[in-house]
Amino acid sequence: MRSLVARFCGWLGAVLLAVALAQYAYMWAEQHRMATVAASRDGGAPPTTRLLIPKIGLDDMVVHGTDYRDLLGGPGLLAGSPEPGEPGNSVIAGHRDTFFRHVVDLAPGDTILVGRMGHEFKFVVQTKQIVKPTLTAVLQSTPASRRTPELTLVTCYPTYWIGPAPKRLIVTARESSTP
Repeated sequence: MRSLVARFCGWLGAVLLAVALAQYAYMWAEQHRMATVAASRDGGAPPTTRLLIPKIGLDDMVVHGTDYRDLLGGPGLLAGSPEPGEPGNSVIAGHRDTFFRHVVDLAPGDTILVGRMGHEFKFVVQTKQIVKPTLTAVLQSTPASRRTPELTLVTCYPTYWIGPAPKRLIVTARESSTP
């Protein structure tokens, strides 16, 4: 019986490792594909957005959408959210165990850079808060964002949690006038 259980656990571990490696390979390939499109952008290619956060070493291309498959490819711009740098609150979500693993380390005053269509937008972190998943008001545009574009990063919290996390980490930033 022990031999059977040991064999089962070995196979299960191998399958889980294969799934994890396949997901990371997909992430790498999708990021590489988007970076290649951005570098050789022609008139027919859709505009790409690059998210760069020096403090945490994040430098990734942003996908459009936030479903499970979208977020495997990169941080995702929430549907209906304006592009970063445009008036309103641009909301970008990411998995806590991949692209947004270190977003929890951001603090007010930290810099977030967004490259889009040949322009670089500089955002400065204003707040970091932990909320319940049902509190979606934090994702809405504010009166201030009608004057100065805002950026909100969203990920699950706690970042070390295994399984569906009970809370959300929200980092808000406001565009700075100097790139």
